[in-house]
Amino acid sequence: MNSGLYKIEGAGNDFILGVGTWARRLVGEPDLVQRLCDRRRGIGADGTLALEALGRDRVRLTYRNADGSVGAFCANGTRCAARAAVEFLGADSRLAVETGWAEIPAEVDGSRVSLEIPAPETSPRYPEITAPKGATALCLMKIGVPHLVVETEGLADLDLGLIAPPLRHHAALGCEGANVDFYAVAADGTLQVRTWERGVEGETLSCGSGMVAVALVVMAGNGTREAELFPISGDRLTVEALGEPPVCATRLAGPTRLVAKLEPLEDLLHGL
Repeated sequence: MNSGLYKIEGAGNDFILGVGTWARRLVGEPDLVQRLCDRRRGIGADGTLALEALGRDRVRLTYRNADGSVGAFCANGTRCAARAAVEFLGADSRLAVETGWAEIPAEVDGSRVSLEIPAPETSPRYPEITAPKGATALCLMKIGVPHLVVETEGLADLDLGLIAPPLRHHAALGCEGANVDFYAVAADGTLQVRTWERGVEGETLSCGSGMVAVALVVMAGNGTREAELFPISGDRLTVEALGEPPVCATRLAGPTRLVAKLEPLEDLLHGL
């Protein structure tokens, strides 16, 4: 098996991905994950992807957030893992990715990768949370991990560092809280999305499962089966409903990019 450490990103959601020996280290060393993901003193990433080949058409993915915690699911990370499986492990272009949440069918077409994502685990819930100024329709969805979906005005001008943390940690969301996805519908019908992510504890350039959560809420409201979404990275993602929204499987598609092969030095690896 090849062994290597790589930087990869999906629609601006960036990751450090390991195969072989590096995959085992990313699984077993959360402190190393924190050091690698540190944007000031490390390499910088939203999380890590540990990839293990189980056959030509199947891989296992273990995802850790930038703080070292294990995440059950990361949609953009899963898309990146599928691309890496084809590029680095010789996997088929149609394959299954075993995640901490579910087995996810994936298809790799060059740099564009699509996933078939299972239906949300529960129906949407509307927690008793006071909406921030300009925000409406707070809806809690679970796409492997919880997402609080917030329709809002003035999306580009929101100070997420101010308004997102109280929502992310709100008692009504349980002890683990939720990712928070703010969205607005543009004049052309596309969806503009900004996300504050758990485990990163900050805004990321894109969140794939957040895109799915937003799309399901919007499609349920307007009776459509397709949505075109743009996170703040400016990349285009699409979500197609494979049933009746909001509780149905979906197909998420978007770009991925291989950035670099990494060779961390001893000071970083050992936390010197």
